[in-house]
Amino acid sequence: MSLLKVDNISKSFKDLQVLSNVSLEVKPGERHVIIGPNGAGKTTLFNCITGVLPLNSGAVHLDDVEISKIPSHKLVHLGLSRTFQKNNLFGNLTVEDNIKLAIAARKPYRYQILKSLTNYQDISKETRELLEEWEISHRRNVAVNELSYGEQRLLEVLLALASKPKILLFDEPTSGMSPVETMQTAKMIQRLPRSVAILVIEHDMEVVFSIADRLTMLHHGEVILSGSPDQIRNNQLVKEIYFGGGAKAHA
Repeated sequence: MSLLKVDNISKSFKDLQVLSNVSLEVKPGERHVIIGPNGAGKTTLFNCITGVLPLNSGAVHLDDVEISKIPSHKLVHLGLSRTFQKNNLFGNLTVEDNIKLAIAARKPYRYQILKSLTNYQDISKETRELLEEWEISHRRNVAVNELSYGEQRLLEVLLALASKPKILLFDEPTSGMSPVETMQTAKMIQRLPRSVAILVIEHDMEVVFSIADRLTMLHHGEVILSGSPDQIRNNQLVKEIYFGGGAKAHA
């Protein structure tokens, strides 16, 4: 059974064909990683899945519901959430206020909030639980602009989790990070509950093999191979395209 199904999607920009008949599936609770060299079409694929870009052909289904033509801002209410390469946070607000806003966005009364968010006990309770679970309660009153880059990326994940997603899409979660922050981010992804499926674009192969149940490789907008970490690691074509000829697929 598939939670997310990408079925033969193609995307072009005038004469430039970026994706060609791309198909992949993500099962409930699965950690599925997309790899490929620069220009392979990975971020375009994410933009097509999340409705940021219209498809030329094919379809995307979430829980057997076609979402190909649903506006991206509505997909969060269907259970699909996404993080971006660049943080998308309210920098002048505190950590706590950012999380409260994310939780309020999925509440049925979100368009009728006439009082301070601090007066909504359900929002305050969920915020407190999220801060405690991820051990950042001590940073709750810090403005986002004062957080380290790694802390900001963690907060962005917490905002995505606040929407109670069925599947969470990560676009290059370790991009721009130091080795220490990269390791911390990999551990954070490993900690995510299996009630949430994960689809990740990642370039750091050590991170890839530490989190993936299944991998799909893109090259020139086409799926070259999809399989287990061992199948990808030992595939000669993958080594030639992605790892540079005979290079070992471990770093």
